[in-house]
Amino acid sequence: MSSREDILGRVRVGLNRSATNAAAGRAEMAAALSNRSHGPKPAIDSNPQALLARFRIKSEQQSSTVDIVAQDSDVPVAVERYLTAMKLPKAAVAWPSLAPLDWVGAGLKVEGRGARDADLVGITGCFCAVAETGTLMLCSSPDTPAAVSLLPETHIAIVSASRILAYMEDAWTLARKELGVLPRAVNFISGPSRTGDIEQTIVLGAHGPYRVHLVIVES
Repeated sequence: MSSREDILGRVRVGLNRSATNAAAGRAEMAAALSNRSHGPKPAIDSNPQALLARFRIKSEQQSSTVDIVAQDSDVPVAVERYLTAMKLPKAAVAWPSLAPLDWVGAGLKVEGRGARDADLVGITGCFCAVAETGTLMLCSSPDTPAAVSLLPETHIAIVSASRILAYMEDAWTLARKELGVLPRAVNFISGPSRTGDIEQTIVLGAHGPYRVHLVIVES
């Protein structure tokens, strides 16, 4: 038995959950999620262009940098442009799901795999993005390993404009709708990692990447 199975088994015992009442328990939880009341939210224009504009502003306030391109095929050139401007290596690790993009044509060496400690640049997509706070939602899977956004010093994220949602609640609703069962890890990223532990001075790159660059694809 794995540690995960052991922990979840003890939780089931504590909740008095068994094979005979599990279905009823799931139905009860689903009903609670569907009928839950929402707290106060800021007024956000749901127009796609307005969501993109707010997401960009909020992301830049979180110390991310942003580039906008027209289509997926423009992404490799946009990534090369950023790496050149920042004087960073033209090599990166990326989610395996992004391997089909023409990285070689843009002069980049990109490997589709999980990140290792020597990787300096990581390229990911995202499940969706939240305009309210300038936040990325990343869901782990074999094709979208979490380490790519966490280990390298520089994280480049590809964001589809059509996946920019207004609120955090919308992101969870979409995940339940599209994924059914939530993945092993769901990470929310709002700019580079940071800390203010020493004299309340913000330092970027404390517990992860200290650069986050977003390439937003309009179509």
